[in-house]
Amino acid sequence: MKTLFKSYINTFKGLSREVWFLALITLINRAGTMVIPFLSLYLTEKLEFSLEDVGWIMSAFGLGSVAGSWLGGKLTDAIGYYKVMVYSLIGTGIFFILLQFFETFAGFCLGIFVVMLVADAFRPALFVALSAYSKPENKTRSVTLIRLAINLGFSAGPAIGGLIITTVSYAGLFWIDGITCILAAWMLIVTLNPKKAKIQDDVKNVNPESAYKDKAFLIFLAAMVLFGIVFLQYFSTMPLYYKESHQLSELQIGMLLGSNGFLIFIFEMPLIKWLETSRITKTGLMLFGAVLTGLSFIILNMTLWSGVLIVGMLLMTFGEMIAFPFSNAFALDRAKKGNQGEYMALYSISFSIAHIFGHNVGMRLVSRLGFNNTWYIVTLLSVMCILLLIALKHYLNSKKRLKEKELSF
Repeated sequence: MKTLFKSYINTFKGLSREVWFLALITLINRAGTMVIPFLSLYLTEKLEFSLEDVGWIMSAFGLGSVAGSWLGGKLTDAIGYYKVMVYSLIGTGIFFILLQFFETFAGFCLGIFVVMLVADAFRPALFVALSAYSKPENKTRSVTLIRLAINLGFSAGPAIGGLIITTVSYAGLFWIDGITCILAAWMLIVTLNPKKAKIQDDVKNVNPESAYKDKAFLIFLAAMVLFGIVFLQYFSTMPLYYKESHQLSELQIGMLLGSNGFLIFIFEMPLIKWLETSRITKTGLMLFGAVLTGLSFIILNMTLWSGVLIVGMLLMTFGEMIAFPFSNAFALDRAKKGNQGEYMALYSISFSIAHIFGHNVGMRLVSRLGFNNTWYIVTLLSVMCILLLIALKHYLNSKKRLKEKELSF
């Protein structure tokens, strides 16, 4: 056991001090955004909005996320990742506190749009900072550490949020959300002074390429939108499936969904460390992750045995553990060709788009076609994602062969 623990700890070695601080800041920030899991309850119970109104508010949430990611990328290239991260965290804190005072439908739509506009400007800047403070060979593990912080934050956040609602009120939730964002900004200022921080991979391009002209990156983004839509079903339609088709209790559903974060915390870093040393390309690993995630849906239609839900969760979790870190690392590698903020903004936007359509489409499919047909359609989307990743792999190989041929002359 001691040897196993030591081996696990060793997988974190080699990451820079700045990356660890970024992970801590991300943990505080994500644990603080505890309003989000309770948003639908707050809107229906406290403000007495209809489900249709809540649907439109969530669309405003998604649109704000898309706009924020785009704006964050532009600002990161214009003024640098450090200023964007600081201003985003402070602004998010202030707007989270103010959001509780918007009680009309139009006002809350506007409020949540502005909150997400400011909050998600942080994401492209974080990715560029992560790239700067990581050695090239450590970038995938640095991304994995950030993912661990996000998962821990999302695990702790709802539990703390539920406690605050029962002991204080929903208003307390908004205040604590805002204060933790400002606290994260303070920690960023104290720990990551850009003048003193050690930049390990500073990429500067005199003539940067536009991400919009990078064909390989555009194919990759299309694949990530599809992967995001498929993945998000586990957090929208899947809990309904557990309840209605397999009669699982809320406790059982919570434990099954909670196993996702637990498995990621235990296995992701050692798995990524091992895969990094393999000869498999990032594209090949993303492809494998997409295959596992697609399989997690199709097997649900093969048997009525409830144990298949555990198998599905394992397949999806390991698919996620492989696909997300290496897709992020792929995006960081491509970003070296041009404006890093623009590249990472588009990467963030691909998942924001998945949020806009993924939950809504999944719910409508279940309502009209039932769970079994929905899983077939979701599997088909996985196949489309896989085909795009195969096309990406072939395109990159052909470009590589062409470049080698040119060098040989």
